[in-house]
Amino acid sequence: MSCRARIYLLLLLSLTVVRALPRSSQDTEEGASIAQRFAQLQEDNFRAVAIVMFAQYVQGGSFGQAVRMAEEVTALARSCAAGASDNPECLKPLDRIFLDTICQEEDLPWLSECCAKEDPERHSCLLSLKNSSRAFTSPFDSTNAEAVCKNYSQSPQPLTAHFLYEVSRQRPFLYVPTILAGAARYEETLKSCCRGTGAPTPDPGECFQRQAPKVVKPIKEDGLRQEHTCGILEKFGERTLQALKLAQISQKFPRADFGTVSKLVLDVAAMHRACCRGATLDCTSAREKILHFICSHQAILSSKIQQCCEKPLLQRSECIISAENDDKPAGLSPHIREFIEDKGICQQFAQEKDKHLARFLYEYARRHPEFSAQMLLRIGKGYEELLKECCRSGAPESCCRRGEEELKKHIYETESVMKSSCDIYKEKGDYYFQNELLLSFTKKMPQLTSAELIKFTKQMTTIGSKCCQLSQEKLLPCAEESLDLVLGEICRRHLRDPINPGVCHCCSSSYSFRRPCLGKLEIDESFVPLSLTPGLFTFPEDLCTNQEEKLQQRKQEMLITLIKYKPQISQAQLASVTAAFATMREQCCRQSSPGACFQTQGPELIKRSEKLLSA
Repeated sequence: MSCRARIYLLLLLSLTVVRALPRSSQDTEEGASIAQRFAQLQEDNFRAVAIVMFAQYVQGGSFGQAVRMAEEVTALARSCAAGASDNPECLKPLDRIFLDTICQEEDLPWLSECCAKEDPERHSCLLSLKNSSRAFTSPFDSTNAEAVCKNYSQSPQPLTAHFLYEVSRQRPFLYVPTILAGAARYEETLKSCCRGTGAPTPDPGECFQRQAPKVVKPIKEDGLRQEHTCGILEKFGERTLQALKLAQISQKFPRADFGTVSKLVLDVAAMHRACCRGATLDCTSAREKILHFICSHQAILSSKIQQCCEKPLLQRSECIISAENDDKPAGLSPHIREFIEDKGICQQFAQEKDKHLARFLYEYARRHPEFSAQMLLRIGKGYEELLKECCRSGAPESCCRRGEEELKKHIYETESVMKSSCDIYKEKGDYYFQNELLLSFTKKMPQLTSAELIKFTKQMTTIGSKCCQLSQEKLLPCAEESLDLVLGEICRRHLRDPINPGVCHCCSSSYSFRRPCLGKLEIDESFVPLSLTPGLFTFPEDLCTNQEEKLQQRKQEMLITLIKYKPQISQAQLASVTAAFATMREQCCRQSSPGACFQTQGPELIKRSEKLLSA
């Protein structure tokens, strides 16, 4: 690193100051100037945000370039805040200042075409260059922990700044508060593993390995949630995203009136629109305004978020999202008969269709915190189809009443699916429950690799362990909303590399019906089963390992291969082949040379299994 870059980095103080971000947003008005932004964040946080901004926009730039640009903008902000009113740069919109700084930086030739354009085309062009396809690499260097701790004892700021740079350029769409929170946790880990004084723990490398998940996991999870939301917006449009947020916000704030909830829905959807474009400043500003509105309207929104609103801005958003739903109003009727029995219902539906459906979803969601948001959207879609049908008939009231039976049937079916899945999980436990999922999903999606199938079914098994222990009132929101994240990841995988026509239909036709649609898929008839080549089934010596987790993975890989070879395999056939394999493994693992035993017995097992499978 150059001496100049080191000098700049010495100015980046500890990110513990981030915890002192403004607790109110009295200064978050539209179009805040660079001086106002500097005053809100204070110098150290302003510089940290600038590093994130430049690293996200200029992913191919060096660490030194990101720091240099951040310091240049910070120096301007400091001057403007000090009253340099004669400087025309202070009057520019903040986003233009950042983009001008990028385009004035040398040695960034790949940006020249974008920088030749005028705003807003310049901004759109730079956003289009953001690439989120690269794999996320942990910023922890456990192999060189001693050197890391030595550097930390001499100057901790560059390490934290480099963390900001690395995470930001790898995750160019990730929310700024998520990155800053990760940097704060990273610094705490450095203090812990290097003991703060530079005297390392007995094994700082082992400490880094143990502590790394606490830093990296929240970043990955937040990134996954953001990708999921942006995937919904991109694939199904803003109307679907607004409906999802309407259901979620109505459940969270059941005391709020429809107008207030509607405002929040529009603001949140607009925020995601900016965030998903990668417009970092717009995203951050919109987020702050929403938090300010929520916390300044607690009296009409929720009694469960006071502690959240007392937290620093950085921690406030996650706290509110995780907070319990507020209690339903005491006088809230259990039913919404007016949406079924009102004689003017068809006229309302015809005159203002979207508003009528939104009111129905709002009223239904605030009464049913025990339903998942996805189920509420399905109910809303069912209600829309019901009105379309009934308002064409001569007696809409009696027709709508018949629709209630369909609604009860859907609720019963959804709750039954979740309950039966939990019953299987409780009976079989993690490993065998995952094997049941592997059997099902390998048949549905045999084009996925073994690693992908194991990863996705492992995530689903984790959902079972988390949600199946909850009460009936909390089971459905936990299970279906968590499962929705996994299915969203599968559907994004399908967009990158198509899986099969069945998955394509389920991932494209309807967001709210995605889970039941994928659940009903059976064997993919378009898949050509694997041929029985000599190397298809192998029996390596590591089948005798004492490491249970490694053994389970090897057995699951063999299960996947077996299903891809024989998609029509019955439960009885699978049980017979599995038993024969277990017998062979037990026999060979008792031998002094298991590998030689597997070489002899493996082909015999394959022959016997062939007969079982052809019966």
